[in-house]
Amino acid sequence: MKLIRFGEAGKEKTGVIINNKRFDTSAFGEDYDERFFETNGLERLAEFINTSNLLHVSDDTRLGCPIGRPSKIVCIGLNYSDHARETNATPPPEPVIFLKSTTAIVGPNDDIVIPKDSVKTDWEVELALVIGKKASYVEESEAMDYLAGYVLHNDVSEREFQLERSGTWDKGKGCDTFAPIGPFLATTDEIEDPHNLRLWLKLNGKMMQDGNTSDFIFNIPHLIAYTSRFMTLLPGDVISTGTPAGVGLGMKPNLYLNAGDVIELGIDGLGSASQKLVPYVKN
Repeated sequence: MKLIRFGEAGKEKTGVIINNKRFDTSAFGEDYDERFFETNGLERLAEFINTSNLLHVSDDTRLGCPIGRPSKIVCIGLNYSDHARETNATPPPEPVIFLKSTTAIVGPNDDIVIPKDSVKTDWEVELALVIGKKASYVEESEAMDYLAGYVLHNDVSEREFQLERSGTWDKGKGCDTFAPIGPFLATTDEIEDPHNLRLWLKLNGKMMQDGNTSDFIFNIPHLIAYTSRFMTLLPGDVISTGTPAGVGLGMKPNLYLNAGDVIELGIDGLGSASQKLVPYVKN
């Protein structure tokens, strides 16, 4: 299945994509959130779809993040050797883990707000994993059983906040609108080989990133098992698996985002998204 959430921000309804058409599943009566995943929601939803007459949703309708507010977004840093090289970082002996604020979540085609005082806002196309059941101290051999599906994620980053302002990376990762997710969540059966997916990103029409998940330093079972040693992963949680080479930080000279810029990005089997950069305006 391909799960979507659509409508006004903060008031999204649930839906699915069937044969490239969007349908409303809000009559199912549940959001695609932690409780949904932990109570066999995917199976129950499939039965509902098979026995219901679903209403069509216009292609013009806004899409939100396909997951109702997860408890956390766990990100993996430097998980492609080419990205580590371009940022002058040594490929890590173990996965680098940091957290991204859930308040950063927006829809796949929503605007990205350049933070106040930002001078180094950057892009990162990433494959993200959605956890399907509670995971703690998971064995690597069983890790894929804990996976509900996959989503496209732009791990937007402010490099000065991240790298030059002391402390952890988190302060450059969790700004509002810095986690556009979607357009849809593809369940695991939709993706034949998650370790061989092309992922790409364009800035103002120019290709900046063009990589493949076959270049992971740490594969998906390892990332799930490893992360579960340090924190309990709850149903609906997101693990973003890192970005390939081609970020602004790696350019010589560096290249960062400005108001009016447009980002397009996509992953094989997970669709594409487009985001416009806008300046911060105090509410």
